[in-house]
Amino acid sequence: METYKYLLDLAIILLCTKALGLATRKVQMPQVVGALLAGVLLGPAMLGILTETSFIHNVAEIGVIVLMFCAGLETDIQELKASGKASFVIALIGVIVPLIGGYATAMFFNRPGVITSDASCSVFLQNIFIGVILTATSVSITVETLKELGKLKTKSGNAILGAAIIDDVLGIVALTLVTSMADESVKISVVLLKIVAFFAFAGVIGFIFYKVFKKWTDQAEKGLRRHAIMAFVFCLLMAYVAEKFFGVADITGAFIAGLIISNTSKSDFVLKKFDTMSYMLLSPVFFASIGLKVELPKMSTAIVGFAVVLTIVAILTKIVGCALGAKMCGYKNYQCARIGVGMISRGEVALIVASKGEALGMMGGNFLGPVIIVVVITTIITPILLKIVFKSGPNVSTLEKGKEVTSFYEDIEKKRTE
Repeated sequence: METYKYLLDLAIILLCTKALGLATRKVQMPQVVGALLAGVLLGPAMLGILTETSFIHNVAEIGVIVLMFCAGLETDIQELKASGKASFVIALIGVIVPLIGGYATAMFFNRPGVITSDASCSVFLQNIFIGVILTATSVSITVETLKELGKLKTKSGNAILGAAIIDDVLGIVALTLVTSMADESVKISVVLLKIVAFFAFAGVIGFIFYKVFKKWTDQAEKGLRRHAIMAFVFCLLMAYVAEKFFGVADITGAFIAGLIISNTSKSDFVLKKFDTMSYMLLSPVFFASIGLKVELPKMSTAIVGFAVVLTIVAILTKIVGCALGAKMCGYKNYQCARIGVGMISRGEVALIVASKGEALGMMGGNFLGPVIIVVVITTIITPILLKIVFKSGPNVSTLEKGKEVTSFYEDIEKKRTE
């Protein structure tokens, strides 16, 4: 029987995310925090009004793809190139430190008399896998917060974006390496080859599309809607190809698509079209969907203790690891703090990794609750901490000659009657 409940779900999500977004802004917090809290409030963890459906899941997936596409459009490619080596160092240390911290935490709790695991693989692999979960970074939360604060184009913002993309690749390698120890069908060499092949593919196709799109759009005196549509087609195709054929996250493909179009004369026009679509529908659904995933099982005292320690370790290891990498690359202290905080959020990435590990028997079911707690707290705390750390140090963009950049997101917020 045909149902129209998804329309009601959508209306509730949009209303609640906006209402709580305004409420959090009243207390000097980014609106994305309110959207995340709306999902938790409406979901199984609290009121149980909504649950994640295939419709919400698919819209949320498009939402995060568009979010990263817009991030690519707003990124200065020259600044990103300049921070390339630094981003790699930041990402590498930002993966190693949480991996060690997660392993040490799991090793302390995952033993007889404390927490008994029902995973099928060895205890060593179970502990390593907990560390792998902590290496994940969900940059989408950070991107939306930086856009809201008007700080996406700062030197720190570019370093976070570059490190997050590399972090995604390193995370895939770490996950594949660990799962290959438990699943012989997974070959690390094949995965590495696919990753290299994807970036080679993106370079060739990106260059061709850039030349064609630039020539086509330069012929028009102003931006046309067909330009935005073709840009969206390219974004979706890059996201699909990345995930389907190369095993790289779809958001990486979307970000690269935005990065390619950012060098064209119509990039601002395309960005404005997508900012409006993202603000009105896609972003609220995406952020609310994260909260809808939260469903905490009954937990013993030991598991609650593990959840608390793991959350603290998850936050500190990303801050310390990424900030240390930034410091090694010559960033100033306030920039190191911004970069470290910007990489805290684990978001849906950690949930995906955790569910994969549970399916392969690499993580016991009683460890899923603590992982969910880590995801929720790191996701909510990241926007709050970002606003705090961006208050210290020079409040200007390196790309605007001393003038603070105000994002389009902020502009439409100020002009909108609320």
